[in-house]
Amino acid sequence: MTLSRRISNPYLENPSSKIYGESSSCAGRALRNIFTVQASDLIKDRVYLTGICRRSCVGSQLVDWLLQHCPFVKCRSTAVGVWQLLLDMGIVLSVDRELCFQDTYAFYQFSADECTYLFCEFERDEEWQNGVKLLLQLVPLTPPRITACNLPDQKIEDAAETEAEILARLTSAVQRELAAVIALKARKSAIHQNEENNSPEDLQDTSDAQAGVLCKLQERDDIGRIELVQKLAKENYPFLQADRKEPANTEQVPCDLAVAKPDDEVTTVQEKEQDQDVLVLRKVSSHSSAPTSGCAENDWRYVVVSGTPEKILEHLLNDLHLEAAQDKETETLLDDFLLTYTVFMTTDDLCQALLRHYCAKNIQGKEENSDVPCRKRKVLHLVSQWTSLYKDWLHEDEHLKQFLKTIYRNVLDDVYEYPILEKELKEFQKILGTHRRHTVDEYSPHRKNKAFFHQFSLKENWLQHRGTVNETEEIFCRIYITEHSYVSVKTKVSASAQEILKIVAEKIQHAEEDLALVVVTFSGEKHELQPNDLALSKSLESSSRMFVYRKDLNDTLNPFAENEELQQRSVRILGINTWDLALELTNFDWSLFNSIHEQELIYFTFSRQGSGENTVNLSLLLQRCNEVQLWVATEILLCSQLCKRVQLVKKFIKIAAHCKAQRNLNSFFAIVMGLNTASVSRLSQTWEKIPGKFKKLFTELESLTDPSLNHKAYRDAFKKMKSPKIPFMPLLLKDVTFIHEGNKTFLDNLVNFEKLHMIADTVRSLRHCRNNQFGNEVPPKEHQELKPYVHHLRVIDNQQTLFELSHRIEPRV
Repeated sequence: MTLSRRISNPYLENPSSKIYGESSSCAGRALRNIFTVQASDLIKDRVYLTGICRRSCVGSQLVDWLLQHCPFVKCRSTAVGVWQLLLDMGIVLSVDRELCFQDTYAFYQFSADECTYLFCEFERDEEWQNGVKLLLQLVPLTPPRITACNLPDQKIEDAAETEAEILARLTSAVQRELAAVIALKARKSAIHQNEENNSPEDLQDTSDAQAGVLCKLQERDDIGRIELVQKLAKENYPFLQADRKEPANTEQVPCDLAVAKPDDEVTTVQEKEQDQDVLVLRKVSSHSSAPTSGCAENDWRYVVVSGTPEKILEHLLNDLHLEAAQDKETETLLDDFLLTYTVFMTTDDLCQALLRHYCAKNIQGKEENSDVPCRKRKVLHLVSQWTSLYKDWLHEDEHLKQFLKTIYRNVLDDVYEYPILEKELKEFQKILGTHRRHTVDEYSPHRKNKAFFHQFSLKENWLQHRGTVNETEEIFCRIYITEHSYVSVKTKVSASAQEILKIVAEKIQHAEEDLALVVVTFSGEKHELQPNDLALSKSLESSSRMFVYRKDLNDTLNPFAENEELQQRSVRILGINTWDLALELTNFDWSLFNSIHEQELIYFTFSRQGSGENTVNLSLLLQRCNEVQLWVATEILLCSQLCKRVQLVKKFIKIAAHCKAQRNLNSFFAIVMGLNTASVSRLSQTWEKIPGKFKKLFTELESLTDPSLNHKAYRDAFKKMKSPKIPFMPLLLKDVTFIHEGNKTFLDNLVNFEKLHMIADTVRSLRHCRNNQFGNEVPPKEHQELKPYVHHLRVIDNQQTLFELSHRIEPRV
C-alpha cells in the first residue's frame, strides 16, 4: 500500500472552507432533499396527541426507504444510525422531542434550512448516495445510547473537575478566543448594571476614569484559568491578545524573528520570511504544558505552535541530539511529526525535503567540519525512526523506495570523507535488507564493478517482501446461509472456493460434497464457483453476495430455508466453559488489534473515504465488534426453549465479566450492547427468570458502558487496567474525530501543530495498550472446536428478522 497520495483535506483544497463537519451537514441536507422529492407521498399531515402534525414522516418508513434506495446500507441498525446523525445535526426533528431516533411509529419532521456552503460536493441530485456513504463512516463513532436517552435529572458531583479537564485539552488559540468572549460578555454586563445603578453624572465620571486603562496578562498568568478571566472582566479591563493586538514595540532581530516581549521575557517567537510568519514557537516549562512562575531558566523550552511543513521539519532536525538520548520533548515532537505528516504533505514531499537537508551546502561558505556530518546524521536518524515506525506500511511506496536508494548512494559516497557515518551506513543496510558491508550500485564512483549484483539484490528483496505480504493478507468474508443469516469467515485473499466451503461445511455441520458456493448478484443472477476458483476475487464485486447452497441427487442447487435453518439450530454454546470462550474471543480480538497501525486512525479520521486500503485492519476490528453484538442477539433469539434461553443470557453475562477481567473491553462492550438490543431486552419472561445475583452483576457491567460525562466510568476503569489491554475502538475513534472537528488544521496558512500533537497523543495510547503481549493460554483439548466457532461466528444481520424471532418466542401480550 502507498502513502504517496495525500490525504483528502478540505483545508488544502480550499482555504476558505469550513471544517470537515460541514461536509457531514451537506450530506445530511442532500439526503433530506432527495427524500422529500422521491418520497413525497410519505410526508403527510398526521393526527397527533395535541392536534395535527403537519408534513411529518414515520421513523420506520424513513428506515425502509433508505434500505430500499441504498443497497450498501445492509441492515436496519445502520439505517437508524444514519437518521440518528441527521437528528443530531438538527436536519431531522423529533415531534416528541426525543434524542434517539426510533425505528417505530414515531413522527419526525424536516428542517427547512438550506445548504449555504459554496463548495458543496453533494449539490447535484446524483451525488446524494455519496453523501450517505460519508454519513456511514460516522455511524460507528456514535456512542452507544443505552442510557443516553431520557436521563433523569441528577446532580453531577464531578462537574468542576470535568470542566477543568476539558479546558486543559483546549489549544491556546481556542483558550484565547474563549477567554476573549467571556471577558467581553462580562464587561458588557457590568457596564449595563452600572448604567442602571448610577446617575448620568456618575456614569460620565466612571467612563472618564476608565478611559485608557489597559490590562496585559503577564507570563506568569495562566490564560487558561477561567477564574482569572472572569476577575479581569468584572473589573472592566479590555482583554489584550499578545500575538494579535500588541502595540508595535517588538524588535526585529537579526535572524528575522519577531518576538513578543511582555516584561522583557520572551513567550512567543515568530519566524518570518518576506513579512510572512513561517514558524510560531511558544515558551513552556519542560515539566508542564504551560509556563509557571518560579522555574529556572534552563527549565524552559520552545514548542511548535504552527508553521509551514518545511520549517517544522527544519526545527525538528535542529532539536535532535545524536550522542545523548533524546529528551522527552524532542522525542515527542519527532513522533508527532512522523505520525501526522501525511495530513499536510505527501511522502514524496517529505523525501525531497530530507534530501535537500542532507545535501544542503552552507550558505555562508564556511561551516565547521563537525557540522556537516552532524547534519547528515540527523537526517539519517530521522529516516531510521521513520522506517522503524511505519515498518511494512512504506514498503509499497515507490517514492520512498527511490528515496532510500538515492540517500543510500549518498551515504556510500560520504562515508569515505566522514567515517563517522559508518554506523548509519550499517543501519541503512539493514533497512534495505542488504547485509553486505559496503554494497554499491551503478551510481557510485568507487565500486562500479559490483553495481549489477547490488541492483539485483535490492530489487529481489523488495519483490520478495511484497509477495509475502499479499500471500498472508487476511480479510473477513460473509458466507450467507439464508437471506438474513451468514457465517463470518476469516481467510486469506488467495483462498479457493473449496477451502472456504470446507470451513463453512464444518460450521453448519453438513457434508462438504453436498454443498456448493454460489455468487448471487444484485439483479438475482447466480454463478456457481468451481473448487479451484479464487472465491474472493469473484464474490467481492459490488452489490453481490456469496451463498452456500445444497446439491440434490441431480446436482440441482437448493437454498436453505429460513424455518429449516431455525429447526437445525443447536445450542452448543451451553456446553462450552465461559472462561475458555472469553479467552478465545480475547485471543482473536488481540490478533486483530495488534495488527492495527497507528497511521490507520489518522487516515480513518482525515480521509473522506474513511476506509480502504489504508484502514484494513482497523475496519476488521470495527466489523468484529459489530458481529459479536449481532452474535449475542442471534444465539439468544434462535433458542426457542425458555429454560435454555435463560441459561444463554446467564452465560453471556459471565462471558462479558470474563472479557472485562481479561482486559478485552472491545468484546465486553459488544456483548453488553448485544444484551441491550431492543429485540433481546424486550424478552420479559426470560429476564424475569434471571437470578438476582446475575441481574446485579449485569447492572455493574452495564454501568461501565454509561456514556454520561463522556464515558467517565469506562475511562476511569480502563486507565487503571495494566497492559496488555484492548480498548473499545469506536470510542477511541470518537476522541480523535472530536479533536479533528473541533480544531482547524490550518491557521493563517500555517499547519496547526498543536492540533496534530493532541491527535498524535491520543493515537499513542495504542502503544501503552500493546506494551506487553497476552500469554498464549490455550483452551483445553475437549474444546478443540472452540477456535473455529469463535473465528467464524454465525449471525443474523437483519434487525427486522431479529424482531420477528423475538416476537415469535415471546409474543406481545
